[in-house]
Order: sequence, then structure tokens, then C-alpha cells
Amino acid sequence: MTQKIIILDFGSQTTQLIGRRVRELDTFCEILPYNKFPVGDESVIGVILSGSPYSVHDPEAFQVDLSQFVGKIPVLGICYGAQFISHTNGGRVEKTDTREYGRAHLQTVDTQNALFKGFEQNSQVWMSHGDSITAIPEGFKCIASTADVKYAAYWAPSPLGMGGSEASVWAVQFHPEVFHSVQGSLLLNNFVVDICGSRQDWSAASFIDTTVAELKEQIGSDRVILGLSGGVDSSVAGVLLNKAIGKNLTCIFVDHGMLRKNEFAQVMEDYKGLGLNVIGVDASEKFFADLKGVTDPEQKRKIIGRDFVEVFNSEAKKITDARWLAQGTIYPDCIESLNITGKVIKSHHNVGGLPEEMHLQLCEPLKWLFKDEVRRVGRQLGMPEHLITRHPFPGPGLAVRILGDITPEKVRILQDADDIYIRGLREYKEKLTGEAARRVLAAGVPAQMQDGEIEVSLYDQIWQAGAVLLSTVRSVGVMGDERTYEHPVALRAVTSTDAMTADWAHLPYDFMAKVSNEIINKVHGVNRVCYDISSKPPSTIEWE
Repeated sequence: MTQKIIILDFGSQTTQLIGRRVRELDTFCEILPYNKFPVGDESVIGVILSGSPYSVHDPEAFQVDLSQFVGKIPVLGICYGAQFISHTNGGRVEKTDTREYGRAHLQTVDTQNALFKGFEQNSQVWMSHGDSITAIPEGFKCIASTADVKYAAYWAPSPLGMGGSEASVWAVQFHPEVFHSVQGSLLLNNFVVDICGSRQDWSAASFIDTTVAELKEQIGSDRVILGLSGGVDSSVAGVLLNKAIGKNLTCIFVDHGMLRKNEFAQVMEDYKGLGLNVIGVDASEKFFADLKGVTDPEQKRKIIGRDFVEVFNSEAKKITDARWLAQGTIYPDCIESLNITGKVIKSHHNVGGLPEEMHLQLCEPLKWLFKDEVRRVGRQLGMPEHLITRHPFPGPGLAVRILGDITPEKVRILQDADDIYIRGLREYKEKLTGEAARRVLAAGVPAQMQDGEIEVSLYDQIWQAGAVLLSTVRSVGVMGDERTYEHPVALRAVTSTDAMTADWAHLPYDFMAKVSNEIINKVHGVNRVCYDISSKPPSTIEWE
């Protein structure tokens, strides 16, 4: 039986980050809404209660029946979770004159307590709370404090009179899951491994073995259709399915004419090298014809989505004995997230309603994985690194990176500029040390530490990058002795962990100068290069 940690989500923005940190400890976890604890599931070895946008005193605050698990399995409350445990067991949570946001330091830590084993005094943590715990319930003990908050962490050795220390409750006012809590990973390791007793047997290799066996049983000798995009998720899904069912998998890769430069041919060659049975469809003429004269971004997306369904459906219908449609859906797409009203929102995505139209069963072999885990599985499967580390790329492709209407010539201009930019990011290497190196390694970038430093490309340090053609704008320039009146190109690069928020990447000036000069000199139709320094929010990563 696979062990699991249950993370009950009270609406925190960092709940998924808790899940990723637990998975990094080679331990399976599930993120569930606060009120959906799986009572009776014997595979659950521990529970983590997340933060929340609410105060425990709000009438709308999310509440859970703690008796379902307290005293039966170990529990860790984080931020709101810590306040909720205290509040519902006779402690006090109050608004105080001193609130903590950002960095803080644990000035006193009980390193004899199992949760803080190996901790250093004055360890930096990350706080984000307006209310404070001013009194803890009877029988609970304070195990960490900051200069401003006495009960930064507390512990109940035998909560509510039920069970022994193996079923205790721990609670922390800070967020161990975020990067700025320097020993946060150690705290989670202490809880998940030492306290809950995880065997740490959740790995890329074990996932592949288990999933291949499950796919063979689920699918049998049926034929499966998979829509490939050239991205990480669908590519890993294809290789995994191919390992399980071989020739019974047929992949379809549709070229809408707005991929990156030479991408269709390159990706097809990659898939051939991976042994996948792929049907490549060049439908660019249809897409360009249907997009002619369209400038509204939402209308562009709708046309491309509709045309993709039509082209894919047309090809799929030729495979008359298919029984399954496979998708590269990953775990963040499936997690039920909570908004401030308490309603459950499921952001699960399908390919334009194809399952209903085609009467196929749905197969999603990656639905339990986070993006970094998908990449680890890809490496374990022996896939080439350039496929595994590919940045996210929008489904409509360059159509949403061209402001205004879409023409083959505009796509050509943007493809050429984008190609220079992306190649430059891959080729430019930087040596990193200290916190910067640790952040990159924690993100799963394949790099070897030597003498305290690592060397990585700019491409591997950022989440997503691309060029944008401002085709509705022309600017005056001078080339040689001639006046030009051509388009500007904007370059975009962001750092992120999940694309929910993103900051603009601080690229080196010498790199920016080189790339700008090369684009202007080599790409006919461009005479100016700008760099987008807006973050998300308020801006989005894509321009349209």
C-alpha cells in the first residue's frame, strides 16, 4: 500500500507548494479541500492543515472536524491551520498590535522536540499573518518563538486525551514550505519522515513501474490516441504510454503554423528518436485562412481552439478501433482549489470537449504529478534534456505573441526574432553560488556543484521566455544612411514556480545588448527591441 500525506487546503496560495515539498521527500501526498478528509483510508500516515485568506473569527472561515484525524495520526498545522487548532481547543487567537509579514527569526527553539530536530537557533522563517496566537490550549507546549510572537510553534504530546506521542499535534505560525524559511525543508522532513514514518518510496522510478503496470491493466489491448504538443507534459505522457502499450498508441501532432522556428520538423524528429508512432499534420493553411483579419485576442484563441478540434478529430476518426483518448494532464490541473467564497473550483482541462465528441474513455497517466516530477520521470525514461527542460508554450502559439492580425510574414518575423532570443538564453552561461545556486538546484535544474558553485544557462534559470511582435506599432529607425519604419519586438522572461505569480527576470546587460543587436541586424522588419519588466500580477506572462 502506498503511504500518503493528506494536505487539507483552506484556500492558501502556497498549498500546492506544501505538496511539492512533501513530494521532494519522496513521499506521496494528496491535496484535498478542507472538508474532504478521506475517513477510513488506512494509507494516510499524516495530515497537514494549510494556511488560509480567512481569520478564524470570520463567519465564513473554513472549518474542519479535527476529531476525524487528531489523536489517530500525526497532524501539522501551518499558519491558519495552527490558529484553527488553537482556537477550537480552548486557546486564543487575536488581532494584535504586532503583525508579522515576511522574514522573521526563531529566537528560541526547542531542538529536543522531534519537529525541530537539527534546527539552528535564530533560524530564518517566513511569516504571513495578521492574527496571532496569544494563548495555546491546556496541555499544549510552546516550542518556538520570535521576538514578536511568543507562540510561533507549539505541540500537544497527547492531544485531546487521545492517543500517544505518535499521534501528536504540531503547529507552526510560519510557512516552512516557502523558500525563505531556510530550514523549512528540514522541518517538513522531520514531520513527514521521522514523525509520520514515511518509507520515502515515492520516486520517478517507482512511479514509472507502478503506472506502466496500471496502464497495461487499464487499457489491455485497446488502441489509444494521444494529442502531442511538443511540450513537456504530453511528450512524457507519450513515452510513458509507449512503454506500457507500444504499437497500440497513436500520437497526433498538429502544426497550426504558429510554432517556433523549425519546431514542427525538430519535434517530429525527436519523437521519431523516442520510438513514438506519430502522425504529423500540417494544417497551417487552414489556420491562417480562418485567422485572416482577426485582431481580438479572445477571438484568435477561439478560432485556433475550434480549428484544432476539427483537425484533430478528422485525423482521430481514421483510427476506427481507438477506445481511449490520452492527455498530458498534470496534478495542478486536477486539484480542486478554493476561492474566497468557499466554492470549489476545478480547473481540470480537456482538449476542447473531444471525449464527448469521440465517445472515448479518458486516460491521464500524469494526473498525480507536479511539473518538476514530470521532468524527473522524463529523465528516468531517458528522454533528451532539451525536451524535458522546455519552457511552457501557449497552445495558440505565436498567435498570442503577435499584437494585431496574423499573417505568415508576421509569424516569420517573430519566429526569427524568437529563435535568436531563445538560442541566446541557452548559450549564455552563468556561475552561481550561495542562495542563488540553492534556488536553481531546488527547482530541479540538472547542474553539478563544484567548489561551491554551479554553471547553468540563463534558459534553465527562468520559467518562461519569448518574443512579442508589436505589429500594430511602427517606429522610426536608421540603418546605414536610410530611414526605416518597422516594428518593435518586446522580449519577455519571467521567474516563477507555478505561473500563478511571476517576476520579470533580471537578465545581464551584456546579454541583452548582444541579443538586441543581433535581432535588429538579422531580422528584416524589426528596428527596435524592448524588454518587458512587468510582473504578474498585475500583468500576465503572455501579452494576449
